[in-house]
Amino acid sequence: MKNILVLCDDFWHPGEIIERGFSLLEGEEFHFEFVRDAKDILTPAFISGFPVIVNCKGNNINGGNSNAWFEEGVTEVMPKDLRAYVEAGGGFVSIHSGNTFGPDRCPDYAEFVGNRFVTHPPRCEVEVRVEKEHPVTQGVLGFTERDEHYELADIAPDAEILLTTHSATGGDQVGGYVRSLGRGRLCALTPGHVLGVWENPEFQKLVKNALRWCMGE
Repeated sequence: MKNILVLCDDFWHPGEIIERGFSLLEGEEFHFEFVRDAKDILTPAFISGFPVIVNCKGNNINGGNSNAWFEEGVTEVMPKDLRAYVEAGGGFVSIHSGNTFGPDRCPDYAEFVGNRFVTHPPRCEVEVRVEKEHPVTQGVLGFTERDEHYELADIAPDAEILLTTHSATGGDQVGGYVRSLGRGRLCALTPGHVLGVWENPEFQKLVKNALRWCMGE
């Protein structure tokens, strides 16, 4: 069984949704360990014990504290340390609010993950479309769920786009991609604000595939 580290809980994205969502994926293949207060728990030695880190957390300490998670000289694992972890062979999956960084929200993390968050319209019906065959999309069918429809910009030039998303209010957007960094792998997925998305079997397949691919399987 693979022990996966999941970072969750920020001001706009309650950790409970993520924990409930991942509980649907747990079984003989994966066990998930959750950290909400990443600022004070994570160290380079701690994260090195996991084959994959999943980030479902924006740049807040936690749901009750909107101060920045990443603070130079205080936070022991900064974006440069996450990059070093991946380049050394670790896997990293950034889901939904893990993609809410940019020039005013820790640009070093945005550069590491490979996107800049722009905005999203009010919650709406979002269609997720599979655009390319890849181990991450293997066996995954397109689906539609009510969700926050993220608009991302400045996608990393080395990103291999696998998914697009569409809504009447948000148009067409990048919905998921993969990239390689050193000896490691990274996958970014934009759906996942509400529990209904996590309950969708196609999204569950997508997340499991992303975990396996980021572990090098």
